[in-house]
Amino acid sequence: MKTTLPIPSVHEYFIDLQATIVAALEQAEGQNFGHDEWVRDEGGGGISRFIEGGNLFERAGVLFSHVKGSTLPPSATARKPEMAGRSWEAMGVSMVLHPRNPYIPTTHMNVRMFVAFAPNEESEDVFWFGGGLDLTPYYAFKEDAIHFHQACHDALVPFGEDRYPQYKKWCDEYFYLKHRQETRGIGGIFYDDVSEPDFVTAFSMTRSVGNGFLGAYMPIVERRQSIAYNQRERDFQAYRRGRYVEFNLVFDRGTLFGLQSGGRTESILLSMPPSANWRYDWQPEAGSEEAKLSQYLRAHDWLK
Repeated sequence: MKTTLPIPSVHEYFIDLQATIVAALEQAEGQNFGHDEWVRDEGGGGISRFIEGGNLFERAGVLFSHVKGSTLPPSATARKPEMAGRSWEAMGVSMVLHPRNPYIPTTHMNVRMFVAFAPNEESEDVFWFGGGLDLTPYYAFKEDAIHFHQACHDALVPFGEDRYPQYKKWCDEYFYLKHRQETRGIGGIFYDDVSEPDFVTAFSMTRSVGNGFLGAYMPIVERRQSIAYNQRERDFQAYRRGRYVEFNLVFDRGTLFGLQSGGRTESILLSMPPSANWRYDWQPEAGSEEAKLSQYLRAHDWLK
């Protein structure tokens, strides 16, 4: 008999996760996030929670989406050609926080589930989970990097000692700007196509990653939010945000899938920083705090 996947329980968890994270961010910001519910013509929809121009977060988006389709988009079948032609369902929570203070890092987190439905009763539905979180500082603090990676490690260790080093390496390789020969930030963890050993375990690990986000990020915010800054730091922040834009538009599979699958463009591109700039062949002054960041933009074992 064909196995029925517990998709409603995943939906419930993602809705609760979005609400929990937004409540914590609203408390830190001191004001409420906006609320925008949307419906997709082909099936499904989502809830976008966001803030623009806040005192703490210049832009923040915490997005829930649950979308469906009759045929998988090209970005989903590129690595799974045997799935072509199947109907599908995807849901998850994705978020990007762009703080105003340049001493607070930008961060990204995503947890998701994908199902490609069996074309008949003789075959099984195919599912997989993905997710991760990463940190993109503008000014480097070693203790922040260690704290963030320790939280990532702790979220994964119940599922095997090999998970953190494997998913950290995956993150370092995925969030890499090949044309710049640098990582987007100091990394974190990233995983995709996880279905083993079974649905229950893969879902449990994804919950652990999602639940670990606030503990990984908010202590860093609390440590850095009172550091004074001026226009120099803001200019450097805008320059580095340009690298964030480059990655999202050139390499990010989530952006491509969202646009190809008919997702809501405003929500997909909410991950972009509110402002960024590019300077021709600009280099920070040798020995400056800005120059120090380059030492962090490579794969590094932060827990040794």
